[in-house]
This record gives sequence, C-alpha cells and structure tokens, in this order.
Amino acid sequence: MLAFAPLHDAVSAAGTALSALTTLLEPVAGAAAAAAAIVLLTVVVRLLISPLTAAQVRGERRRAALAPRVRELQRRYADDPPRLQSELFALYRSAGASPLAGCLPLLVQAPFLLVLYRLFATDEGGTGLLDERLAGVPLGHHLADGLGGSAGPVFAVLLATLVALAFWSFRRARRAAAGTGAPAGPTGGPGTGAPGAAPARGAAGAGSEAPAVAALGRLLPLLPFTTVLAALVLPLAAVLYLVTTTAWSALEQAVLRRPRPVPVEADIDRH
Repeated sequence: MLAFAPLHDAVSAAGTALSALTTLLEPVAGAAAAAAAIVLLTVVVRLLISPLTAAQVRGERRRAALAPRVRELQRRYADDPPRLQSELFALYRSAGASPLAGCLPLLVQAPFLLVLYRLFATDEGGTGLLDERLAGVPLGHHLADGLGGSAGPVFAVLLATLVALAFWSFRRARRAAAGTGAPAGPTGGPGTGAPGAAPARGAAGAGSEAPAVAALGRLLPLLPFTTVLAALVLPLAAVLYLVTTTAWSALEQAVLRRPRPVPVEADIDRH
C-alpha cells in the first residue's frame, strides 16, 4: 500500500480542488455544479500539460521529416549494423531530434490523467462526487444500473459524442497512414514513433517484421473506439471525464497537426 501512497495523495488533492470548483460553480450551475466541475477540472489539467503534447508533436514532425534519410541509411548500411547505429545517431543529433522525443511527453502526461481517472471513476478522494447528480442522474450511475428516467438520454448523448469523436480520430489516422505509408497512431500522427523504432531493429530485420507492422497499422487507428467501450462500464462521472478529455485531444490534434505553410525540414534546420 505504501507504494501507492503518492497516487492516493494526488487523488485526494484533486478531490479537494474538485470540491472547491463545485462550490464555486453552484451559483451558476445549480444541481449540475459537480458535473460542470468535472469538465472544468479536466480542461484545466489538459491545458496545463498541453505544452507536453506540443513537444510530442514537434518530435513526431522532426522524425517524420528525417524518415527518408533514415530509410536511405538503413538501405546503405544494411549489412553493417554498428555503422548504421552510428550514422543514425549522428543524423538525429545534427537535426536536434530524438527517437524518444514523442514518447517522453506521453509518459509525463500519464500520471496526471491517471489521477483524474481514479478520482472520477472511484471517488478515491472521498468527495462524495458519485452521489451528485446531472439531470437527475447520480454521477455514480452505470449503464448496467438501468436507463430509466433521464439516464437513457444523458448516456445516449455522451456515448454519441464519444462515437463521433472516435470516428473523427479514426478517419484522421487513416488519412495520415495513407499519406505517409506508415502506421498511424491513435492521435492521427504520421507513423508515430516509427523512425525511432526502426534503428533499434536495424534494416536487416525489417522484412521479417513487415506483417506485424501492417497489423499494427490496422489496429492503431481503432484505439479511439476503446473510449466508447470504457464508457459502457464506467460511472457517469468518468464518462463525463472521457468525453471532455477526448474532445480536448481532438481539438489539440486539429490545431497542432494542421498543415504547415513551411516545410518541416526548414523547422529542423532552425534547430
């Protein structure tokens, strides 16, 4: 239990912040103050960690711009793995890029999102959150508890929103994969992490792993739909969180991954 004490403390702190937000919003939102506080707290946390997402996208852009040169080095030094590793390292260093640049921001973000999930799914902070209501539906209500009263319409709207967001992300990921010929991640990025993974394997083993890469490319765009599956078993409070954080992610991707007026190579040269 001691190993989880920091997480429990963080969830408790988030619960305290949620209670304060609920009290602050009560004059405006009334009985829906707790639900509004969930949305607001999620937005605030996502806004605080948005620079990490921007860093992730910049890293992906740099690696994507280097991909043709990486493939050329893999072809040239296919029979000389030590030389290949050396050349790839020099290439990334000269471009100010890193194979891990897109992974580290994700790892840093994970604890923040885990804290919010624990708070909204289990009320670990002890705020009484799951006893609050939205449109007469307790925030601790699950789909399995029934769809009587206003529960049906409330869950229908939230699930429809998640499906729409998942489909948007799916389409974006498929377009990115078609445009680059590389597997697209769940955020629609062009071959997220692919250039960084290739050097570790070496070009010699690329052919043997082609079926696995192709399968991965088919599965990754489907990951956004897992939020819909999660919403089927989580309480209403956590579903509100999922809708909010998924919508924020979609907005971030639309802004950060919009077409750029200058070539990515120019951005690399400036670094």
